[in-house]
Amino acid sequence: MSGKILIVDDEPTIRETLSLVLKEEKYECDLAENGAEGLKRVKEKNFDLIITDLKMPEMGGLELMEKVKTISPKTSVMIITAYASLESAIQALRLGAYDYIIKPLDFDDVILRIKRLMDHRELLNENEYLRKEVQEKFSVSNIIGESEPMQDVFNLIRKVAATKGNVLITGKSGTGKELVARAIHYNSPRQTKRFVAINCGAIVDNLMESELFGHKKGSFTGAVRDKEGLFKVADGGTLFLDEVGEIPLHLQVKLLRAIETGEFIPVGDTIPQKVNVRIIAATNRNLEEEVEKGKFRDDLYYRLNVVEINLINHFIRKYNRELNRQITGMDEETKRILMNYEWKGGIRELENVIERALILSEGEIITRKDLPPNLMKLEPAPETSLRLKDAVADFEKQHIEQVLKANQGNKEAAAKILDISLSSLYRKIDELGVTT
Repeated sequence: MSGKILIVDDEPTIRETLSLVLKEEKYECDLAENGAEGLKRVKEKNFDLIITDLKMPEMGGLELMEKVKTISPKTSVMIITAYASLESAIQALRLGAYDYIIKPLDFDDVILRIKRLMDHRELLNENEYLRKEVQEKFSVSNIIGESEPMQDVFNLIRKVAATKGNVLITGKSGTGKELVARAIHYNSPRQTKRFVAINCGAIVDNLMESELFGHKKGSFTGAVRDKEGLFKVADGGTLFLDEVGEIPLHLQVKLLRAIETGEFIPVGDTIPQKVNVRIIAATNRNLEEEVEKGKFRDDLYYRLNVVEINLINHFIRKYNRELNRQITGMDEETKRILMNYEWKGGIRELENVIERALILSEGEIITRKDLPPNLMKLEPAPETSLRLKDAVADFEKQHIEQVLKANQGNKEAAAKILDISLSSLYRKIDELGVTT
């Protein structure tokens, strides 16, 4: 069947003839002789479409439509009438009618309108299904698993997702920053809008402005037509600026203005365009150091870093609440020690160290003396970091190893379960040091 249709009309000839015509088109049809009977049918059964006369005894078409919208809001309604007027048509459409058809009925025209409606409903249902699939795929629980330490970390992502603030995610390339960015977007109020990603390190400097803000035809060699920039494409949604530290200084000024005002001017144009975009940025650089070196604007850094996902700060905040402390952070020496320590106990070990430091600290700042002795005895591991990227990379490695083990090392089967290409799986095995 192509769809379920309820025909409501007090004229038996209209009801039966229209039903016969639609059944030949493979639609499933039910009949009702007035609005009250039609409403009873709607309470008993789901319909894709109700075709109802405007004027009927007991309950007219507009009243029926209003009541149907409260019972079955996804059911579409077409109004048919022999008493056509502009006022009644406008009223019907304002109240939510999909279409308004004048008697005598042209059945070919009615069939065409119904087909158009059913195609539209199918597209909406498909979009809703795909949206739910995407949201489920990037739900926080699917990314992080069930371990308690990871749940603590990603509770922070859930909180961040609900806010409007810009987010800065730090970590090396290939360690899941975009995965986290998508999780934030698809768990935020902007989830039904676009998520647009750009790798700033992969764009030639002189083309980056055009990529971000668009350009007008003829504004430079090769600009053969107008082009929308990614800020415009992402309007209402989220723009993910991967490797934001690669953006040249001269363009950082324009990026800052776009973030502060929500306005930008395409290359070769003079008229500002207004957008509403949330920025999630990611970098493999230490932007604080880049700011000190003069390679990254401090005002842009603070605009991007409204919410920095950082495990150390997260645990400090957590144990400030639990222990009723007011620790504001740690000095640079202590931070370097933590950054260089090889955390064999993972996130749980880090959390225990931070909890211990808050208990022992006598001031508002955690210092070297608040750390356990073993952190000073061991040789530092320069490549080790406590940022979110390590947590994500550790989880990815463990998850891939589990899937491979469950499939007896069959990489093709594992790639299908992980929903990635075989080449991507091989790359991750190599990058993450996965045991196969």
